[in-house]
Amino acid sequence: MLDQFSRTQLLIGKEGIDKLAASRVAVFGIGGVGGYVCEALVRSGVGEFDLVDDDKVCLTNLNRQILATRKTVGKYKAEVMAQRMTDINPSVKINIHKCFFLPENADRFPFGEYTYVVDAVDTVTAKIELIMRARAEGTAVISAMGAGNKLDPGRLRIADIYETSVCPLARVMRHELRKRGVESLKVVYSDELPTRPVEDMSISCRTHCICPPDAKHKCTERRDIPGSTAFVPAVAGLLIAGEIVKDICAG
Repeated sequence: MLDQFSRTQLLIGKEGIDKLAASRVAVFGIGGVGGYVCEALVRSGVGEFDLVDDDKVCLTNLNRQILATRKTVGKYKAEVMAQRMTDINPSVKINIHKCFFLPENADRFPFGEYTYVVDAVDTVTAKIELIMRARAEGTAVISAMGAGNKLDPGRLRIADIYETSVCPLARVMRHELRKRGVESLKVVYSDELPTRPVEDMSISCRTHCICPPDAKHKCTERRDIPGSTAFVPAVAGLLIAGEIVKDICAG
């Protein structure tokens, strides 16, 4: 019977469609990268999601985040993304977690029930905890390295963490994972040298913060505020989604 996934079924077959429908993917970080992961996976037919993010849409997100519009500014990203995904596939099941993932609350998440974990968070501490929790349960995980301060989406790569180069975040992650005995990790990273952001205080979030007034985590709390584009995070997210679909269908 013809349905919204028929064109995908022409490529991956009915067995692939069934595997995706039976899968549960947890996406930690629903921003520039994570939003496109969700978009592509729900359009591919993944049946269940856990969306983890405590942030609200900010005006500065409109340049790169698929869930960000003038109408969604000030709303929780996880809720906005969930509504968008339900509009695409009314049958999808979505579990919303409006929180910032930390080692302190990691026990709240059923890593053993996930088919795949997407690490699209920004902090090293959270990334490490996510990876270690997923590995302890034998759950597949893919991690996004730095997408900020990059201009060339053609330099993005899928690789093992120990095959990465140039990316400063990947360098830190290699060091931390090696200390913990992690021998491999699938990541998306860019081998493009980062562009140094223009120092223009007239458009700096440091002095002109426009985060929603009740936002729990504001730009002014960050040590560095990277520049960003519409296309680099999007391509990173689509690459991650493609790997997940491929791995689930092959499993």
